[in-house]
Amino acid sequence: MTLTTLTLGHFLTVGAILFTLSVVGIFLNRKNLIVLLMAIELMLLSVNMNFVAFSHFLGDLHGQVFVFFILTVAAAESAIGLAILMLLFRNKASISVEELNTLKG
Repeated sequence: MTLTTLTLGHFLTVGAILFTLSVVGIFLNRKNLIVLLMAIELMLLSVNMNFVAFSHFLGDLHGQVFVFFILTVAAAESAIGLAILMLLFRNKASISVEELNTLKG
């Protein structure tokens, strides 16, 4: 039985796969706002995984500190996105992205 160690390439490959899935999710689904928000969050998490991997393999903590800032911004973005979603559902009784153009001022 051989134990293989995980290298930086393994983490970057998983991050690239997650990033690609999120981009495909954004392009394939342009109707449901919840799925779009989840795809954006998946994109941010794949970038965060790359930051943590580089931080670990380079022995520097700056990447991990940067991840905390990204997660803070992502939490605020999710809260604002869900608030807009609730307002859209309350006014139009649907969560279709096509209904967002009616919220222009």
